[in-house]
Amino acid sequence: MKITRQEIDAQNGVLKVEIAAADYQGKVKAALDKYRKTAKIPGFRPGHVPAALIQKQYGKSVLLEELNKITNDALYRYITEEKLEILGNPLPIENGVEGSFDTPADFAFSYEIGYSPSFELPISNKTKVAYNTVKIDKQLIAKQTEDLRRRYGKLISSETVSGKDMVMGKIEELDAAGVKEGGISHSTTISMEFLDNKAGVKLLIGKKVNETFELDLKLVSKGPEDASAMLGITPEVYASLDAKFQFTINDIKRMEMAELNEELFQKLFGDEVQTEAEMNKRIEADLARMFEEDADRLFTKNVFDLLLEETKMTFPEAFLKRWIKASSEKPVADEDLDREFAAYLQSLKWQLIQTKIFKDNNIQLTNEEVIGFTKSLVVGNYAQYGLPAPDDAELTETAMRLLQNKEQANGIYDRLAESKLTAYFKETVVLNKKELAYDDFVALAKA
Repeated sequence: MKITRQEIDAQNGVLKVEIAAADYQGKVKAALDKYRKTAKIPGFRPGHVPAALIQKQYGKSVLLEELNKITNDALYRYITEEKLEILGNPLPIENGVEGSFDTPADFAFSYEIGYSPSFELPISNKTKVAYNTVKIDKQLIAKQTEDLRRRYGKLISSETVSGKDMVMGKIEELDAAGVKEGGISHSTTISMEFLDNKAGVKLLIGKKVNETFELDLKLVSKGPEDASAMLGITPEVYASLDAKFQFTINDIKRMEMAELNEELFQKLFGDEVQTEAEMNKRIEADLARMFEEDADRLFTKNVFDLLLEETKMTFPEAFLKRWIKASSEKPVADEDLDREFAAYLQSLKWQLIQTKIFKDNNIQLTNEEVIGFTKSLVVGNYAQYGLPAPDDAELTETAMRLLQNKEQANGIYDRLAESKLTAYFKETVVLNKKELAYDDFVALAKA
């Protein structure tokens, strides 16, 4: 058996596998002998079917199967030994088979291959990348304090609507005579805190329990879908409506925020916080820790964009298109492939960049690290709901259970890989640090 390689250009090549009769005859004979022992053919006892009949019925298919095995093994071994960096898998060349299956002797099979591009990463210890974080000021701490007090507060009833109340009541359809008989009647809640329409806010502020007034739903909803939900009907039915409505307030609920006292400090932070000043310091530290993760994520995206834009790669595009169509489980139309091909190349480009970073810097994801990282995610989920983390044995059991789910495991591996990339980027490039106001940071993250 012999394999030769022909270089077409820097991105494409051809591998030719030449197989002599001696390379496959023994394997084919052994396979046919096995068929002969087990074949069930009418008129013959098992194991006594004539060899010529077995050859006639199974000879070509067995020959093809053995040649495929020999060829695939040879290609894999050659690519590994020669350390060829290829994309996808070798593709059989149309009309690239030499030899006859009717009078089998020597064969040759030709395959096209697409080379993975060689490239250099355009980042170094001189590369400056924006690293934006949130400026934690008194206003932000006060807002977080208010949110905590609200979370641990209690709902009380009020007689008059104010700015952040929940207004509960009944919406009824009207006609010329008043409330329409058999018309729409539905109980709903209007949250003043999330009401954007100024005219709607002005209308409701100061209204009292049991007060009834005409209400234009456009003033208190975020659009047709929201309005239809307030009426308990479908958006399609709402779209066909031409009616007026009245609203009767049945109850007004107001959040009475928790007081800043030892009881609240104990609920939030245990024995670590005794005073309001200590609470402010703890909130500041917690916010800094939380925003560091967001800042890292935004920074990593900046490096990601830089690498995708400035890393130069040339792909064997024609080969890749043929490989995608050949390896797809379902038929792929040319127009669909052309439409999605640019996005595919971007994804492939990033995959190659990430692989190079991990390989060149010996970055690995060990099983111990994966379990530890998964446990930290579980602890974070408990902390998010203000719950203490379970003991280590339970954490480990939960982590192992999560990792048994393929979809969840892939997500965890991706997050751990991203954290390793972030650490590498922070050590490699120059961080151009800048503090932003919270709203500006959020706007930048959404851009």
